[in-house]
Amino acid sequence: MADNHGNTPAAWTAVAVAMVGFVIGSVALMLSPVSMPLFWVGLVIAVLALPLFIVMSKMGFNEERH
Repeated sequence: MADNHGNTPAAWTAVAVAMVGFVIGSVALMLSPVSMPLFWVGLVIAVLALPLFIVMSKMGFNEERH
């Protein structure tokens, strides 16, 4: 396990993108009537956070700069 415990640009970006996706999906479920297309858009955005993290990690953004 890394010593930085997720304090890297790749981790912060992935968490931010996932959070935006979850917020969009949550808002879609609270609408009346429920907006399933908007929910799926939020879900897709949240799922895209993992490949984004992997790409940024391979680009070197998963290393803490001192």
